[in-house]
Amino acid sequence: MERTAYEAAALGLAGVLVTPGPDLVWLCGYRPTATTERLTLLVLTATSQPRLLVPAIDRPTAEAAPGAGAVRVFDWWEGQDAYAAAAGLLRPHGRYAVSDGTWALHLLCLQKSLPLATYQPLSVVLPMRRAVKDEHEVARLTAAAAAADAAYEEALALRFRGRSERELAADLAELLRGHGRSRIDCRVDCRVDFTVVGAGPHGADPHHRPGDRVIGDGDMVVLEFGGLRDGYGFDTARTVHVGAPTDEERRVHETVRAAQRAAFGAVRPGVSCQEVDRAARAVLEEAGHAGHGAPRTGHGVGVTTHEPPYLAEGEEQPLEPGMCFSLEPGIHLPDRFGVRIEDVVTCTEDGGRRLNTAPHDLVIVH
Repeated sequence: MERTAYEAAALGLAGVLVTPGPDLVWLCGYRPTATTERLTLLVLTATSQPRLLVPAIDRPTAEAAPGAGAVRVFDWWEGQDAYAAAAGLLRPHGRYAVSDGTWALHLLCLQKSLPLATYQPLSVVLPMRRAVKDEHEVARLTAAAAAADAAYEEALALRFRGRSERELAADLAELLRGHGRSRIDCRVDCRVDFTVVGAGPHGADPHHRPGDRVIGDGDMVVLEFGGLRDGYGFDTARTVHVGAPTDEERRVHETVRAAQRAAFGAVRPGVSCQEVDRAARAVLEEAGHAGHGAPRTGHGVGVTTHEPPYLAEGEEQPLEPGMCFSLEPGIHLPDRFGVRIEDVVTCTEDGGRRLNTAPHDLVIVH
């Protein structure tokens, strides 16, 4: 919270306004039991202690949050003007960064209460606020990646042939939930956000949702799965094949493996995000697959599965030690098949370290 407040002040902002969502959880650990129309607002400024305004009914929950000891909690009661209460915590002429997910209702009412104040999206003025992880965050991301790897390894023993994508996706989600839980700490749990099973031509669609298509012999199958374990994300992809693959399918898979290796080899402090993207894309282009790749090679992973930095052409943000992101090059051949390999990687002082360790081999499943 302190670092965020001072980064905002350095940009000439009066402060940062944080509403329920990943920013609030990351900053002070508070996750309201329900997201409603009732205003909840964390106010961060460089000149005062962090202040959290909550509905009176939620005060006990807020005071039990992990970061509550560093926050002054204020409340407002039903029938009271919550926005007038918020205005009392803000500067009338201030310029504030506001969480991207803030309800329009809340922002419009704040504007009405403080018509001379101005507001900007938090991701625009402080896009890298969550990008650099400390050692504890990297440890949680590593545990999340290990759970995803374990679920994938167990999924290889499932029956693929003759089952629908939807059935297999449900099995994969259950494995992820099982491996995502901690046997040591009962508070650790796993939330599965998505399980992509794209068989045959469906694998060529990066955003395919599992459906009723029955997986058959000769299908290339893309498996991608993401979610949160202990509040930190996993986002992993591997590609398998039902029965023996063709020579072309093997070549395409090996090209994607090589592109992922090239991207990983480019990771080091000071290298721009777009340079990592270019390293992967150069391998695809050399193999004759220019235009068959995804729009970007990767994205940040933290308290959400998709956040800055984005590894794409035009993104000149340099990598810093502690940044954690996916590397997920792919080849998508419309109406035929697709291949995708994805790991979460952290930038270190002298290069990169993979948090996922599951093999990249083209595994034959049954």
